[in-house]
Amino acid sequence: MAKIMKPKELAEFLRLTRETVCKLAAEGKLPGFKIGRSWRFDLDEVLKRIGEAQCNRSGGSSVA
Repeated sequence: MAKIMKPKELAEFLRLTRETVCKLAAEGKLPGFKIGRSWRFDLDEVLKRIGEAQCNRSGGSSVA
């Protein structure tokens, strides 16, 4: 089951501010979705996106 987090919870987990989390989501740099005016984040999707970004920066690729 997905772990859905509010911006404050995700901010604490990532050690960012709530405002930064919302800004990154609005810019499409962090996967999230809105329910009304409130952001929600699937922790698995966020961690996947962070992992992809790190892999792309290092130029590495995973071998299956």
